[in-house]
Amino acid sequence: MAHTSGKYADYEGLRERAVALRRQGYSLRQIRDELRVFNNDILNRLVKGEPPPEWTKRPRAKDDLREKARELRLKGWTYDQIEAELGCSRSSVSLWVRDLPRPARSRSPEEAVAIARKGWEEKLRIREEERQQTKEAAKQAVGSLSSRELFLIGVSLYWAEGGKDKPYDRRENVTFVNSDPGMIKVFLAWLDLLGIERERLRFTVMIHENADVAGAEHYWADLVGADRSAFNKTTLKKHNPKTVRKNVGETYRGCLVIKVLKGAELYRRIEGSWYGIVLGADSAT
Repeated sequence: MAHTSGKYADYEGLRERAVALRRQGYSLRQIRDELRVFNNDILNRLVKGEPPPEWTKRPRAKDDLREKARELRLKGWTYDQIEAELGCSRSSVSLWVRDLPRPARSRSPEEAVAIARKGWEEKLRIREEERQQTKEAAKQAVGSLSSRELFLIGVSLYWAEGGKDKPYDRRENVTFVNSDPGMIKVFLAWLDLLGIERERLRFTVMIHENADVAGAEHYWADLVGADRSAFNKTTLKKHNPKTVRKNVGETYRGCLVIKVLKGAELYRRIEGSWYGIVLGADSAT
């Protein structure tokens, strides 16, 4: 039927045709295609009051699941067992069988606790596997870095973790401090990219006095591949007996300070490059 400005002409005649088709067993889709009525609201109004044909009614698939759930419950199955067997949600199982008597307890409280603990441990194991898989996939997705990418990473890394001038204290020193060996390695790779000779670097270990100081000194020296002569005297943090330290154990090695000698020019380049990154981010789309 033709229509103008969204209003159908001869609406009553159109309704008579729609009702006739409905009584012949047509579905809404078939009526739509036959009468070329593509407005769902109007289509439903045309057949209002006419029941749909039997063949278009969807079977209630959950009726069978409900009966099966009740049958299993009467056999003494638990909610968990029914849920796993039928592949439906716990809320559905509860709704279907909550009027039935609970099955007799077949396990002691201790056995139930042990089973629950085992199930929880398995969930934790699966979560940890998923966590590690996500990390590994992300690591592999990075791939190799271009010189420009490493340059921008190094500038951002320094501006987040390195020493910066204050308006009231212009020193223009390049000093980087971190406890993460990965951060240290990336920073050194960045300095290599910029052509900063290793002879211009001085290192200082900062660590709690109660930690393995000698072990930490050897660890950082091996990591950066520097002779002990490039290391300043280790800075020890005094222990406060009122505090409980959490940075303990074999993995605690304090922080490493990396200072670039005669670094004023490098500092200016870092600061300027950082502001260039900020401008680039503002214009990114």
